[in-house]
Amino acid sequence: MVVDLSGEMVMVTGASRGLGRALAEAYGAAGASLALCARGPELDAVVEGLRGRGVRVVAGQVDVTDANAVAALVRRAEAVAPVSVLVNNASVLGARDALAEYPLDDWRRVVDINVTGALIAAQAVLPGMRAAERGSIINVTSGVGNVARARWGAYGVSKWALEALTYNLALEEKPAGIRVNAVDPGAMGTDMRHAAYPQEDPDSVPAPAQVTGVFLWLASGESDATGERFRAQAWP
Repeated sequence: MVVDLSGEMVMVTGASRGLGRALAEAYGAAGASLALCARGPELDAVVEGLRGRGVRVVAGQVDVTDANAVAALVRRAEAVAPVSVLVNNASVLGARDALAEYPLDDWRRVVDINVTGALIAAQAVLPGMRAAERGSIINVTSGVGNVARARWGAYGVSKWALEALTYNLALEEKPAGIRVNAVDPGAMGTDMRHAAYPQEDPDSVPAPAQVTGVFLWLASGESDATGERFRAQAWP
């Protein structure tokens, strides 16, 4: 499927590596302008590579839990073009401990980034999407986001919460023409996957660039889906 996103401004959080980087490259190749954020300096190399290919990029080393910083990035992006697509990709794994002994500081950090950060980004882009009467918000969930599994701690619970956020926001924003969906990318060769499964051969799972198809479709005018959960590796 060929997707043309010329004229669109796509915001991707957690864009410095893994799936976020792959999505930034895929959206840029489809003609979109990009608003990218991540917490670390690795983002600079991603931005430099995209700009070298002629992609218009607005970027910042932004923590998604900082509402003021996220709003400032959105304002910078909107000075170029309205943000029509948001991909809430930023997340952290946290401890793989039983809930009865789960460290509360780590719990708060994981939930703040994985859930509250997604809400903060959505709140920042929604006024512009409502004004345009269109938009697509894509929340990156996980295989542990709708199936209970022991010792996945705050990460597993946060992805369940992110899916609930997806479905409730989809209901609320449907009258405004804004679509909200969740995508489970499945097992991928990423740093987070390696931390969760250190004994796994990274070449035994797909690279992030291989699972971007459904994300492109959800960003495009070809999709009218909202309030749904997609498995990237079952697409199409």
